[in-house]
Amino acid sequence: MSEKRSHFTSRIGFVLAAAGSAVGLGNLWRFPYLAAKYGGGIFLLIYIILAVTFGFALMVTEIAIGRRTRKSCLFAYKEADKRFSALGPLSALIPALITPYYCVIGGWVIKYLYEFIIGHDTVLASDAYFNNFITVSASGSSNDPMVWFFIYVLLTASVVLLGVNKGIETMSKFLMPILVLLSIFIAGYSLTLPGAMEGLKFYLIPDFSHFSLSTVLGAMGQLFYSMSLAMGIMITYGSYMKDDNSLESSVGQIEIFDTSIALLAGLMIIPPVVAFNGGDPSQISAGPGLMFGVLPKVFQSMIGGRFIGILFFLLVFFAALTSSISLMETMISILQDTIKIRRVTAVVSITAFVLLLGTLSCLGYGPLSHITPMGMSFLDFFDFLTNSILMPIVAFLTCILIGHVVGTRFVEEEVEKNGHRFGRKKLYRIMIRWVSPVILLVILLGEVAKYFGLLAI
Repeated sequence: MSEKRSHFTSRIGFVLAAAGSAVGLGNLWRFPYLAAKYGGGIFLLIYIILAVTFGFALMVTEIAIGRRTRKSCLFAYKEADKRFSALGPLSALIPALITPYYCVIGGWVIKYLYEFIIGHDTVLASDAYFNNFITVSASGSSNDPMVWFFIYVLLTASVVLLGVNKGIETMSKFLMPILVLLSIFIAGYSLTLPGAMEGLKFYLIPDFSHFSLSTVLGAMGQLFYSMSLAMGIMITYGSYMKDDNSLESSVGQIEIFDTSIALLAGLMIIPPVVAFNGGDPSQISAGPGLMFGVLPKVFQSMIGGRFIGILFFLLVFFAALTSSISLMETMISILQDTIKIRRVTAVVSITAFVLLLGTLSCLGYGPLSHITPMGMSFLDFFDFLTNSILMPIVAFLTCILIGHVVGTRFVEEEVEKNGHRFGRKKLYRIMIRWVSPVILLVILLGEVAKYFGLLAI
């Protein structure tokens, strides 16, 4: 039995839901690390420039494809041009692979939030805590990562089960303002710490001596992941967007939300970590090592650090939840478009799939650590396959489809529907036809070269 396709009830509902999808773990642990690695202020400047050009073009394209076709990514590309029908299954594979391991990390976040709340912040700051936690064999106790993974998946599924309006839109309207306020508060507090000003100067003042191709590639890659591009999410959310909403204005607002949270993430993390490390920004580690290893030590060194730790992991939980909701909703949309089943049946089916596949990533550091596809843990393998290979390929082919096959009018007509003006039309045409494909090809080749040890960036 099929259901009528849902819609967001308002533009602000769409903007907050899409921004919630874009604002996730990539903003809060990957952005600060890359900013520190690639020169602070100069990385930030390049990122902002790319956000209003490269990011803008790709996001407008995906949302316009979704709204024009009113279909999930699985069928939207075929609707645009039958010759690109294979791009649908390829793009649908991305959220199917990302959602399970993303929920594993979400479970880690809930675990740390819980431990801060019950006063175990000192234990969290010990060197071996995180590694011991993720390598525990399934035991069913509060130290079992499978328990927290299961809880996180059920929380995500509960929101998605309520639907686009009552679930995703309502939750986004509630969570996003809180997320912004928490970010501002923690960032402001971090700047009051002794020695934080050195980190602030490093982060905000561009030093052009740090400019390099690696800096540009790092900023391009981060933007690509940060704005939820080529995951099928923006096509799905676009298919729920009303025709009378201004598409260009909505994308502009999403850009502001996403870039602001990324900026605040740097302010939350770089100044205090630089101060904690005696003024050395190179000590900001990557990925889980930053959030689950370094930051608990930083919070322990602060006055009121337990309280800040609670707020920080609450913030990270909200950011992760809004992203995992969008990933799961994309999978729900694909399943409903394919076999025309009710939402509750689709949610139960997708939840079971996420729990099953996510178990590999959850146990990949413990009982299954001896299995290493391409020399990686399961979580790292799924991350590499989606972020470094599939997403650049899908985005590149999308640019070819719109820029050189069906023509940019396919998107422009959708943006200009109901008399709306497309103010950045000339920029859009240049980016989607010529600049973005080159950028995406460079990202793809760069990631592959890094894996084979041919490039160090």
